[in-house]
Amino acid sequence: MKPEEIKGLWLGLLGVTIFALTLPMTRMAVGTPEAPQMSGVFIALGRAVVAAGLSALFLLATRAPWPRREDWWPLAITAAGVVFGFPLFTSVAMRYVEAVHASVIVGVLPLATAAVGALLHRQRPSAGFWICAAIGSSLVVGFALLRSGSAGLALHPADALLLAAMACAAVGYGYGARLSQRMRAEHVICWALLIALPITLPATFIARPQGTLQASAWWGFAYVAVFSMWLGFFAWYRGLALGGTVRVSQVQLVQPFLGMLFAVPLLGERLDAVTLGFALAVIATVFVGKKMPVRAVKGQP
Repeated sequence: MKPEEIKGLWLGLLGVTIFALTLPMTRMAVGTPEAPQMSGVFIALGRAVVAAGLSALFLLATRAPWPRREDWWPLAITAAGVVFGFPLFTSVAMRYVEAVHASVIVGVLPLATAAVGALLHRQRPSAGFWICAAIGSSLVVGFALLRSGSAGLALHPADALLLAAMACAAVGYGYGARLSQRMRAEHVICWALLIALPITLPATFIARPQGTLQASAWWGFAYVAVFSMWLGFFAWYRGLALGGTVRVSQVQLVQPFLGMLFAVPLLGERLDAVTLGFALAVIATVFVGKKMPVRAVKGQP
């Protein structure tokens, strides 16, 4: 691999590590049905408001140019995916499922991101690449089914929201990565947050908490606002731009298991040998998959 592709993979891993704490921290902020804390709507949109304020300061400090006319529509799609869709669906779902359970659903995200990336960036992954991606995704989905507690092949009802969140994230990642090829990667998420502000700010005010909350809920909210919604994208979009969306997206296969490892000390959830076995199998597919060739479509840049 080229040096910039290696750098892209490392930056992608940094972004994934930051994102892996999102579900445990969201669970901490939203609480459980028995002990609810913040509403999912407040967490999802409030974190975007905080990150938008930081973005405005960053854009001013870096003297960022205004996006070009043709960039506004891709920015709007990026915002729909990663500012609205993913945060809202996951925040609502996390009150009803544990972070360990929800983390495995994230396993379908690499394949979805790779599919969007291949379409947008005119890339053609090899058959071996797709086989590895499919095996890794099948492993994590199979794990989710195994742990669902259902007698049949049925997922928890909240999993529908989580799967919708994965689709939103894949689209937002794909369009954000394409923008990162002609804009500073850090500016992409900043502009996406700012164009969403006319909606997120009033909605956050309406959904603001009315009662007393635990300090842990505010810590969880602070993390998803500053790291999940802002700083994580600095590394992630830069990694996608340098290493290629299709290849770097496969690093996401380790995200479910990082999320589980974080959920154990933070939330007291259980991690057993079966989970570790699945983690090792998935990481093996990432190792093999990233060595598979990914080529541009002939006649395309």
